[in-house]
Amino acid sequence: MQHFFEPIQHDIEHILDDLDQHGFAIVRQAHSEKFTTQLLDECLSNLNQFREAAIQNGVISKIRSDHILWIDEKFPIAQQHIHLLQEFSQAFNRAFFLGIQSIEAHFACYNTGEFYALHRDNPQQKNDRMISAVYYLHPEWQSDWGGQLRLQDKNDQWHTIEPEPNRLVIFQSDLLHEVLSSKHQRLSITAWLRSGNSIWSSE
Repeated sequence: MQHFFEPIQHDIEHILDDLDQHGFAIVRQAHSEKFTTQLLDECLSNLNQFREAAIQNGVISKIRSDHILWIDEKFPIAQQHIHLLQEFSQAFNRAFFLGIQSIEAHFACYNTGEFYALHRDNPQQKNDRMISAVYYLHPEWQSDWGGQLRLQDKNDQWHTIEPEPNRLVIFQSDLLHEVLSSKHQRLSITAWLRSGNSIWSSE
């Protein structure tokens, strides 16, 4: 596989510790500046292909209003981001015995006034999404633009996470969370690290 970026070394032990203690972790500079520019360009050049997000069976839900584009082999730059998540998956499997086997991901665009109400990506263990990962693509962000990720950690504490550029937020897929209404175009990649039969130590 051709690599379009030089990977940044991440403190995986810190990520693992945060996941274990709180159920989520934040990587503040996930990629190099050159790669983030390429990834943003790939996203922007395909905005005309984005469609309204559906919950299941193609049914549009009122709990979300964002637009998405699923990532496949036609998006070689985004595939490199998924490659990073695959490397993280190996560490998560070793630490938490999650048995992660695959990753699904899409670009997401929240235009002005768009949001995603409170939900869980894996409610009551009804699917095989074990870890969710949101990476912010937009080149700049101001706190009064909204669009924050509001998340309840495994200790029932609430956190409001700013969608800062080049930030990656990783969290258990069964945690309750929402995306607050955005006042500016908000671009991201949402991914799910998926497993068949998995065990998460959630005590």
